[in-house]
Amino acid sequence: QVHLVDSGGGLVQAGGSLRLACTHSGNIFGFYDMGWYRLAPGKERERIGALTSGGGTDYTEAVKGRFTISRDNARNTVYLQMNSLKPEDTARYFCYVVTSNGTCWGQGTQVTVSS
Repeated sequence: QVHLVDSGGGLVQAGGSLRLACTHSGNIFGFYDMGWYRLAPGKERERIGALTSGGGTDYTEAVKGRFTISRDNARNTVYLQMNSLKPEDTARYFCYVVTSNGTCWGQGTQVTVSS
C-alpha cells in the first residue's frame, strides 16, 4: 500500500522560497502521474504540476518559471521547489500519485506567504 507524507511548508515573505517534500512508501513503480495540488480557502483545488510517467514535467501557468518538481529516487522523495513566492500562493499543498491501484494523497502541508 502506498503512503505519502508531505513536509516543508511554513511562513515565508513574498519573494522568498520554500521546498516541499513528499516522501513515499510502498510500490509506485510504473506510476502514471505524481505531483502536487494546492487548496486555498474559498478557492477550488488547483493542480500545480506533476512528473509524468514518461519522465517529463508539466505545470499550471500560474507557477511556470517559479516552481520546479523533481524526484530523488534514492530517498523515495518528490520535491516542489517554490521560488519568487507570492501571497496568492498561500494554500495547503498536497502531493499525490496515480498508480494502477488508484490515487493516493499526502496529508498536506501549509504554505503561507506574507506580503
